[in-house]
Amino acid sequence: MQHETIAMRAIGRVHSPFRSTLGMPIQTVAAGQHQGKIEVFEAFAPGLRDVQEFQYLIVLTHLHEAVEKLEVTPFMDTQSHGVFATRAPARPNRIGLSIIELLHLEGRMLHFRGNDMLDGTPVLDIKPYVPRLDVRETGRIGWFAQGLQQLPGKLSDDRMQ
Repeated sequence: MQHETIAMRAIGRVHSPFRSTLGMPIQTVAAGQHQGKIEVFEAFAPGLRDVQEFQYLIVLTHLHEAVEKLEVTPFMDTQSHGVFATRAPARPNRIGLSIIELLHLEGRMLHFRGNDMLDGTPVLDIKPYVPRLDVRETGRIGWFAQGLQQLPGKLSDDRMQ
């Protein structure tokens, strides 16, 4: 069971103006002006019922163009860290997490703001963001304490390729 394989299927795909990972926003909090769409596949359309009642959604994706690395120098730092101490896209399972602002639902298409995703990114799951459940106050944020000063404005470069 050490290297158990888990199969997942995409429930949809991202439609984004970003065709390359270079120069993309690195976090949704710094991508507020960038819009995108998530097309939910027909088989999963019933799962969208009531989603429009939420302002923010958590979107889990497969970072299909990322590579696997266990140590990375994140975009907001100049020092190398273990990948599990970062939010870098270069990870063993290449799972992405984005918190997006839902603008509106049109059929099976979620229109959103806060786009930090590449065009064609497979969507694995969508969950409602609920601050009382999802927000934790903490003062211990590791190397991010200095790195966050670079947002907004920090864009991706070629270090994850």
